[in-house]
Amino acid sequence: MISLAARDVLHTWGKFVFTGVGLGLLIGVTLTMAGVYRGMVDDAKVLLSNSSADLWVVQRETLGPYAEPSSVHDDVYRSILGMPGVARAANVTYLTMQVRQGSRDVRAMVVGIVADSPGAPGSPSYLVAGRQITRSHYEAVADVATGFKLGQVLRIRRHNYTVVGLTRRMVSSGGDPMVFIPLRDAQEAQFLKDNDAIINERNRAAANPAFNQPGVLEAVIDSQSSNPFVNAILVQIKPGFTPEKVAEPIRRWKRLQVYTRAQMEEILVAKLIATSSKQIGMFLVILAIVSAAIIAFIIYTLTMGKIREIAVLKLIGTRNRTIAGMIMQQAIGLGLIGFVVGKISATIWAPMFPKYVLLEPADALRGFITIVVICILASLLAIWAALKVDPAEAIGG
Repeated sequence: MISLAARDVLHTWGKFVFTGVGLGLLIGVTLTMAGVYRGMVDDAKVLLSNSSADLWVVQRETLGPYAEPSSVHDDVYRSILGMPGVARAANVTYLTMQVRQGSRDVRAMVVGIVADSPGAPGSPSYLVAGRQITRSHYEAVADVATGFKLGQVLRIRRHNYTVVGLTRRMVSSGGDPMVFIPLRDAQEAQFLKDNDAIINERNRAAANPAFNQPGVLEAVIDSQSSNPFVNAILVQIKPGFTPEKVAEPIRRWKRLQVYTRAQMEEILVAKLIATSSKQIGMFLVILAIVSAAIIAFIIYTLTMGKIREIAVLKLIGTRNRTIAGMIMQQAIGLGLIGFVVGKISATIWAPMFPKYVLLEPADALRGFITIVVICILASLLAIWAALKVDPAEAIGG
């Protein structure tokens, strides 16, 4: 039996291949969009893993420190260290901002960690170059994604920091690379006002009669020069204790909110990136519909271009099922070319994206199945048109 699909592809192979390539680029965009979402979820999980924490102690009635602002007094960690099941506890601050290096700005999450305490919760778990922060001021460890090098000087707010170490895959839930600096410096960068604002506040306080009492103005000035707050306290638990068992006494006695890793992951994935995931999902649906429309139009056009050949086949007694199968084979063949091109394209350009794109094999398999189903459905219009062809057209032409 003559294969109409193979004959038509060989006769017009250039148009068929270029059409498949164009469709493949669209499929590549679809796979990349799925990879962007997977990358966002992976960034959130990596953020939690890199913190090396079992519990996150934050301000009461907040989702902090990643989803909402949170402020906790920096001396609370001492009392938490005495709670049952607590192995280690460390203060940490998070601030997403522009970090300047020379004339270049980099969007980064600045993390304040306890200096000279390697392995403490919140500290970079490993380095690819250099050393950990050992001084209490003006040293930094940067993720390699920032583009910073060892020995370079960074500008954060009013102070300069020397890069003493480099780490890898330390990112925020939004994919911004991290820059680690000593906790005191980070508190100053996040909570202190600039010099002009402090001077203006002092002048206002001095002009206010309520502050003219002895010692009151000095107390106001001292409060403006100190910053006894952090965004969270990260806790590691002792072996033999469950996170919830350790968290419950802290919630009850310290009047603070405590999240386990499972709860924090739920916040990051289900709340923080929920809107983005819905938006990406809508794009995937639109791209699937567009792909189906393109395949249907192409197959229909190719089928209408060989009406006489179809009429001849019907005249010599070819079954409708055979003709329908040939058209469906052509549609699936077009989809397979498009999928191969799309998968290769997505793999090539994914590393070029500014944020992490995770292309999972399971998504590729689901994409392949979806493309085959779309091709089958898209060929139905062309099959319907082919089955309506009158065999007499083979003689009349």
